[in-house]
Amino acid sequence: MREDIRSIAHSYFRAGMSPAHDWQHVQRVEATADRLANDYPDADAHRIQLSALLHDIGRAKEDRGDIEDHAAWGADESARILREYNVSEETIGAVSHCIQAHRYSNHVTPETIEAKIISDADNLDALGAVGIARCFAYGGEQGLAIHDPSLPPEEDPSTAGKTQFNHLHKKILDLPNRMYTDAGRELAEERSAFVKEFTQRFEQEATGTI
Repeated sequence: MREDIRSIAHSYFRAGMSPAHDWQHVQRVEATADRLANDYPDADAHRIQLSALLHDIGRAKEDRGDIEDHAAWGADESARILREYNVSEETIGAVSHCIQAHRYSNHVTPETIEAKIISDADNLDALGAVGIARCFAYGGEQGLAIHDPSLPPEEDPSTAGKTQFNHLHKKILDLPNRMYTDAGRELAEERSAFVKEFTQRFEQEATGTI
C-alpha cells in the first residue's frame, strides 16, 4: 500500500510547483522521518511513512490561494484517501494528527511520537544546506529581497524577516528550539551550525570584508 499512497501523493505535485515545497521536499522528509524513527522503536513506522508522503498534498492549493491552511486541508484529504484503502480509523486519526501538527505556524502541538517525528523531519528540511537553498528559492518566488544592509536582523520588526537573510536569523535558526525528539535536536544543532557559518560568510561578503 505504501507505493500506492506514494503514487497518489505524488499526483498532487505538478510541474512548475515551488521548489521549496515540491515532491523532492516530500521525499527528503520521508527519508529523514525514517532515520529519526530508528531511534524510537515504539513509534509506528507505517503511520510515519503515510504521514510523510501525505503531509504536503495541500501545499499547491494553498500556494494558489484556493485554501487557507494546507495542513488542515491535507489532513481531511488524506483521511478520504486512506479510507479508500480500508485503513483503520485509528490509523487515519493518527495520520491526520501528524499532518495537522507538522506546520510551523498553525500552533497545533504534536501529541504522539509519530507526529513529533514528522514535525521534526519537516523542520529539519528547512535547516542546513538544503534549508538555505529552499529559503532563497521561496524568497525569489515571492519577490523578497535577499538582503538589506540598512535593516540588520536585530532591527527588523517583522516576525519572519523582511529579507531572506533576516528570515534565516528570525525563523530558520530558531528551529532547533522547536525540535520534539532528541534525535531531531541533534541533527538540528549540526545543521544550524552550518547555517550560522553561512550567515557569517554572507555578511563578510556583503560588506566587502572578504
